[in-house]
Amino acid sequence: MKLKLGFLYILPLAALQITASGCNRANPQAAGPQLPPPPLVSVVKAQAQDVPVYLDEIGKSFAFESVTVTPQVGGRITQREFQDGADLAKGQLLFVIDPRPYQAQLDSAKGALAQAKAALELAKVEFGRSSELFASKVTPKQDFDTKKSTVDVDQAQVESAEAALETAQLNLEYCYIHSPIQGRAGARLVDIGNVVQANTTGLLLIQRLDPIYADFTITERDLLSVQKEMTRGTLKTFVRLPSDPEDSAHGGQLTFLDNTVQNGTGTVNLRATISNPDHHFWPGQFVNVRLVLATQKGAVLIPTQATQISQKGPFVYVVKADSTADLRLVTLGQQQGDNIVVTQGVAAGENVILAGQMTVAPNSKVRIDTASATPAGGTQPSSAAKAK
Repeated sequence: MKLKLGFLYILPLAALQITASGCNRANPQAAGPQLPPPPLVSVVKAQAQDVPVYLDEIGKSFAFESVTVTPQVGGRITQREFQDGADLAKGQLLFVIDPRPYQAQLDSAKGALAQAKAALELAKVEFGRSSELFASKVTPKQDFDTKKSTVDVDQAQVESAEAALETAQLNLEYCYIHSPIQGRAGARLVDIGNVVQANTTGLLLIQRLDPIYADFTITERDLLSVQKEMTRGTLKTFVRLPSDPEDSAHGGQLTFLDNTVQNGTGTVNLRATISNPDHHFWPGQFVNVRLVLATQKGAVLIPTQATQISQKGPFVYVVKADSTADLRLVTLGQQQGDNIVVTQGVAAGENVILAGQMTVAPNSKVRIDTASATPAGGTQPSSAAKAK
């Protein structure tokens, strides 16, 4: 009985093994786990391009001209001929100081001059008579010398009266205060009715906004490069507000390089002059200044987003001809808009993985998404690169 039962149990097990073996032959994929397909990545070709070599600094804008209007005569303000914040033309009337006292001084000076001239004329007539009598030896020499001296004194009195008249005329003109420059008015510092003192009371601050200055500094280690390129005439400046897009910077000229390195900071002051007809820049604003030193020929560019950082430094993945990903340690240069210069590690024309790097392993196969492949030059360049 036991042998019979054992045979019955063994027979179904053998039948199951044969059935399973037949199923495996019919479906080879069920034989074991399948490997995933190579990761899909997008690539970009490294491009050789001429790019600017530059220094990025933080600066501050200042008015091209700034004048505090101060009266040259004292008196009471009787008129104000402008609005606060108005754009002023050179020579435009701003204030009037009560001119009546100065008109009276002018009239008095005119009378004094007329009197001096009349006295001079009389002295000349008397001197002429004395000269004739002295020639006839009727009048002694002492009288002749006296008459001659009187003429000289009266001539000096006329000249003094003329000077006084000119001074009175100037003082009257100073009662009418005009804008010395073209610019924008600030808030007035006095109102009608205020009494002002000559050369002490400030009336108004006027600032010329077009062109405008951008003052900034560089470190002393960059001074030699700046001096060299300044001598060659290759320096360019691009200025923008921190809120402006990078490609909207305004070009300018480097117009000042200080003659000393600042103690303590080790920096040198520079100044760029920028055209500002739309008053885009305002005195006192912080600005971003890019000082372009030279142009680097044939630099290799790749998108910044293609780079990654490891313990050994920055690296990228380069897709080789056999569709394997090669990990390359790279040396990076200056950023150029959305791109960055690679000084070592990648050659122009090589395919660099732009997206999908996180799923890639070194020397593994990859699949290239051909629909998204673009050259590195297709990204937006910086404003300095545009202007080179």
